[in-house]
Amino acid sequence: MKPFPIDWRASERSGVDLSGLLEKPAGKDGHVQARDGHLHLPSGRRLRLWGVNFTGAACYPEKADASAVASYLARLGINCVRFHFLDSRWGKDASIFPSEGDTTRRLDAGQLDRLDCFIAELKRRGIYANLNLNVGRTYREADGVTDHESIGLGKALQYFDDRIAELHREYAEQLLTHRNPYTQTEYRHEPAVLLVELVNENSIVESWFAGRLRGKHTGKAAGTWSDIPPHYAALLTRRFNDWLAARYPAATLQRWREAAGVAAGQPIPRLEPEQFANASPERFAAEARFYMELEDAYFQRMYRRLKELGVKALAVATSDHNHWKTGYPLVVSASKLDVVDGHVYWQHPRDTVDPKTQKRGFWMGNSPMVNEPLHSTVVQLARTPVAGKPYTVSEVNHPFPNEYACEGIPILAAYALFQDWDGIFFYTFDHADPAEWAARRPGHFDIRPDPVKISQIAACAAMFHRGDVAAAKETVERSYSPEQVIESLRLPTREQPLYTPGFPPAIPLIHGTRVRSFEKQTAGYAPAEPADPIVSDTGELAWRHASQQGLVTVATERTQALIGFLGGKARTAGDLTAEVANRFCSIVLTSLDGQPLAASHRMLLAAGARVATTDMRWSDDRHSLIDWGRPPMCIEPVAGRMVLRRREGAGELEMMALDGVGAPQGAAEAARRAGQACEFRLDKPTVWYLIRAVEKP
Repeated sequence: MKPFPIDWRASERSGVDLSGLLEKPAGKDGHVQARDGHLHLPSGRRLRLWGVNFTGAACYPEKADASAVASYLARLGINCVRFHFLDSRWGKDASIFPSEGDTTRRLDAGQLDRLDCFIAELKRRGIYANLNLNVGRTYREADGVTDHESIGLGKALQYFDDRIAELHREYAEQLLTHRNPYTQTEYRHEPAVLLVELVNENSIVESWFAGRLRGKHTGKAAGTWSDIPPHYAALLTRRFNDWLAARYPAATLQRWREAAGVAAGQPIPRLEPEQFANASPERFAAEARFYMELEDAYFQRMYRRLKELGVKALAVATSDHNHWKTGYPLVVSASKLDVVDGHVYWQHPRDTVDPKTQKRGFWMGNSPMVNEPLHSTVVQLARTPVAGKPYTVSEVNHPFPNEYACEGIPILAAYALFQDWDGIFFYTFDHADPAEWAARRPGHFDIRPDPVKISQIAACAAMFHRGDVAAAKETVERSYSPEQVIESLRLPTREQPLYTPGFPPAIPLIHGTRVRSFEKQTAGYAPAEPADPIVSDTGELAWRHASQQGLVTVATERTQALIGFLGGKARTAGDLTAEVANRFCSIVLTSLDGQPLAASHRMLLAAGARVATTDMRWSDDRHSLIDWGRPPMCIEPVAGRMVLRRREGAGELEMMALDGVGAPQGAAEAARRAGQACEFRLDKPTVWYLIRAVEKP
């Protein structure tokens, strides 16, 4: 492993600059529109979002840093930032609320000023904003929230508690009617604010099937995914019984009381997950509809309020994110807003606590996705898009320190284009104030310190913005009846992630797929066996998965890639052939001048394998870390040779290895030419190379 520090502050010295792909300023001709199932600029041109999250303190850089951060993002080809955990509880300078005081009903003027400045700098460089309206808010004594110390992030409560819903609306109005002094525009009218998300990963249906509506939590401390306190459980039960009384005859309600073992006239208890399997279809459906209606009504009320305020940004309800269960009950209501959204992580780490020492740690799968195509991030996300609606992925990552993380970005970028999705936001660029970036080692989700991911963000930006991978020739549509949507909640986990019995899970790797409606069930689906390789109907993508030696190839005119197990064999994708010593790596070659690779005069090569911190130590089973290590980051250089087949008459090429800034590590080396083949040596301690035509004397 070789040290490879990234110096983002020196990015103006970089030879990599994708900012020319961004239209400046963001929103210069007006607001982005949702039309014909996609995002469009006012001119009618398609807009694809190549984005990152900024989380907590990262949302509030010092004004002296805002310009440099925005420039760095633009050079990487990023054209949208999702502002996540604006409302965090992570201490001073990490939240839009004052760090002291007994209320969250006012905004911190200093924090708001830093946010305003940053958004203005992003806008100037062609980078849009996605504002999240409820993520990490924790309430305080004067907020008037019952049991405020016991509800944590209050997941699910705003759907049925009037006070919390009122505070959510109040905050949305405060933020969106605020006038940014640097852009001279209120956020509700700001064309650079492209998206607003109502709530983050927050569904009362999910809380129900996950057992978080029991009402058994009585302590003061509560985490992100906690049971609700007894007060809220009692309120929810009252609302449920009022809802039942308005919709079902007395005889039916009495029968359900008897089945639950309660006396006549007493409230019907809500079902807990352990009771789902034995509940009658009618009883189960009644409660599922109750939660679905609460969710739908809340989204519609918030959406109407935004429109009454004159908010021009497109609205997202929340994300379909929990792939161990069905997402369709949520998508039914979420798809009524402007944009549908999904989240996914490959082998999300699980927090652990040593029972003897109480030391906190984690456990993660740490295996390659290329060996599991039918459970890949692509297939998981493919269940959510709805015909006629733009679809974005606002959180995705191969969390650190997964040793196969170099596969994540290029595979998803290629298949997102194939599925004709509208945007990807990688989670997260960083959690910290940029002033602290140089000294920080990454957490599980921080992309900014990771040399391989940064090089891939740049290389895949060109591919994604241009739409180098063609959309699928055929789209297989799925429709679900209301009864099927509800019963999907009781399907076994073997049906994950699509929860559509009879639908071949290989379809998203072969054809496009969308949900057509939630009104009538599709009669059946044509079989699609997962051959090896699984080839897209365009012929540009292939996924080999036999013998636990998975390999994904991308073969388009302007971007070609080899991702997975390459070690020791010559592998080919289009005009690109590579033979490397690394057992597992990713090689992405993309044109920077828009010409086919066979004729291009300027190209970027991102070649990445494993990444680690200095002195990082794995546990013996390589599922956790004994020592997280320290900066700087280290890389496993990709070593071997690469051959690019050129068109007849195409000029000579030379290649320069780049450092962590993107500046040359040394002199350029000429490719060895043999007929139409240009051969390059991969032998430098780097993750990216610039390839360019040799200037004639």
